[in-house]
Amino acid sequence: MGEKIAAMIVEKQVPLQAYNSFGIVAKAHRLARIRAEADLAALRASDDWPELTREAPPFVLGGGSNLVITGDVRPLVLKVEIAGRRLVEETPKGWLVEAGAGESWHAFVQWTLERGWPGLENLALIPGTVGASPVQNIGAYGVELQDRFHSLDAIDLRSGEGFTLDAAQCGFGYRDSVFKHPPTDARDFGLAGRALIARVRFWLPKAWKPVLGYADLERKIAETGNTTPDARTIFDWICAIRRAKLPDPAVIGNAGSFFKNPTVTLDQCADIIAREPKVVHYPMPDGTVKLAAGWLIDACGWKGRGVGNAGVYDKQALVLVNRGGATGGEVVTLAKAIQTSVYERFGIRLEPEPVVI
Repeated sequence: MGEKIAAMIVEKQVPLQAYNSFGIVAKAHRLARIRAEADLAALRASDDWPELTREAPPFVLGGGSNLVITGDVRPLVLKVEIAGRRLVEETPKGWLVEAGAGESWHAFVQWTLERGWPGLENLALIPGTVGASPVQNIGAYGVELQDRFHSLDAIDLRSGEGFTLDAAQCGFGYRDSVFKHPPTDARDFGLAGRALIARVRFWLPKAWKPVLGYADLERKIAETGNTTPDARTIFDWICAIRRAKLPDPAVIGNAGSFFKNPTVTLDQCADIIAREPKVVHYPMPDGTVKLAAGWLIDACGWKGRGVGNAGVYDKQALVLVNRGGATGGEVVTLAKAIQTSVYERFGIRLEPEPVVI
């Protein structure tokens, strides 16, 4: 019986081009679609599970929008397709909403706003799934996921046990969480390769305030004369800003922002400003300064250039693109060349955002 269950669930030699936003051609040797926790339980209970996971832990795949595939994927791929969106609870103070990990992030943001529950509008049009959002602690235009996060349900891939984490237990940092750190890490407990996120919940307070402290949004206020935009207006503005700046993965393969914006001390920033007065920088509440990685890359002359079929987007240097037929190897080579340029000119090491497999 166990073998039959595994045979029903596990597909072989599955093309992954449609499952990664870079559009890189590769195959998964074996892939299982997880549409409910029961699918994973059945797979773990099957006779094939020990053999499927003997060489490497499973690789959890969401929307593939933060991924560079450098060849056919040998570990078992668990493609998360858990659906569902619901209002868990409404109180006088706010709304607690939940979505399945396989839901589109942007569609979920739209869904909350259509129901009059504001708070996620600044995170509009970020590609990927709801389940991947806490892994990366996604953020944009002054809002990070951790600001709205309530809790998540996940499954331990080793034991099969379900567990729930709150924000503190997720160990959120800038584009960081416990899900990006292996278990051997010095942090409290790393969950990289150990957990499959099933559902995520968000707390949206009724005492809503717009977050508008970005030049792009200030320009929209000036253009429209609307100094008190509602959440739906901010959503529309952010969609327009992102569409003007960033390539649509359905047209040009990409993984969004490829590098994290580096953080430096005030002294380091002063040194850079002395040499490069135009450097784009943002003072942070903790006394550090965040530099715009896209500006650093552009200053090194990379905009519009590339390696093979992988290139730097001509409208936004922070985005690497597939010009058609790019391999994961070309993307990685391009990224390393950019890192070297920026380090040689500014003494700053850029850290890539996507997972490379």
